[in-house]
Amino acid sequence: MIRWQNLWRFIPLFGLMMLLLTGCGDQTISALKPRGPVARDQLFLMKLSFGIMLLVVVVVFVLYLYVLVRFRKKKGDKDIIPKQVEGSHTLEIIWTVIPIILLLILAVPTVQYTFKLLEDHRDNKEALHVKVTAHAFWWQFEYPELGIATAQDLVIPTNKKIAFELTASDVKHSFWVPSLGGKMDTNPGNTNVYYLQADEVDVFKGKCAELCGASHSLMDFKVKSMDQADFDQWVTKMKTPASVPADAQKGEQIFKDNCLSCHAVNAQGLGAGPNLNGFASRELVAGILPHNDESLKQWISDPQSVKPGNKMPQVGLKDDQINDVIKYLNSLKLK
Repeated sequence: MIRWQNLWRFIPLFGLMMLLLTGCGDQTISALKPRGPVARDQLFLMKLSFGIMLLVVVVVFVLYLYVLVRFRKKKGDKDIIPKQVEGSHTLEIIWTVIPIILLLILAVPTVQYTFKLLEDHRDNKEALHVKVTAHAFWWQFEYPELGIATAQDLVIPTNKKIAFELTASDVKHSFWVPSLGGKMDTNPGNTNVYYLQADEVDVFKGKCAELCGASHSLMDFKVKSMDQADFDQWVTKMKTPASVPADAQKGEQIFKDNCLSCHAVNAQGLGAGPNLNGFASRELVAGILPHNDESLKQWISDPQSVKPGNKMPQVGLKDDQINDVIKYLNSLKLK
């Protein structure tokens, strides 16, 4: 019993830990640190709604404390009931009109920004059109006007609207880049549209925000924003076929015999698995592992140990064959 009574001593420690932990996190995955106009508009709505709620809480507590102090029973007072205001038309009008005004202050900009942020910019010639297809558990990105496709790494130019067309191939997922804007569901057989925009050159982390299966938490992707000139250069590199060195050609043949039915390695190819064009220039394997030979070997030999429930089969290659395939994959660099 004494032990439980002494727990209050830990309250300052818990408070200090909470204060310190609020500083943990990644600036590129926070909706509270917007890096584009869409994220800033959405943060404004969050601040507006929070401000209104805080105002209501403060007013209610002030009135509550005023009543406690003003009408508290003092020593020697008789049991007198304070003056009742039930049926006061003035007060009823006040506490009916004020909530309506607060709701209007919140509702008008919310509706306005909702229609603004859900505009369809696919026909906007100044916007970049990107088709996003969610798979279990990876992301496919197509650039129809540019004639290229890639996976896991979404590359965009800065200061330009990116018109998204989102769908899914299997179950419901949700596309979310917190620093650039809110989430949008991807549904099989249905297409959702919205747009994002990045102000600065940086790398932003993206997540799947809908529980979609065993590896939902591992369904990450990255958004790389770059200057228009660098983006145009990236497009050119993506369209330039990779030159396979002689020592990697054996692995290329093993890849064609076992993997090419699912994985494309050209600019426009789509398949059951991610397009691996420019794969050696990516920083991660399977979206989560560091890009090195050890990670590649783990992924190829036993993909279920990395992402449980994913659809990549165990090919059954021998160690020397896997090493040859890794050598070939490492040659798929953007020149």
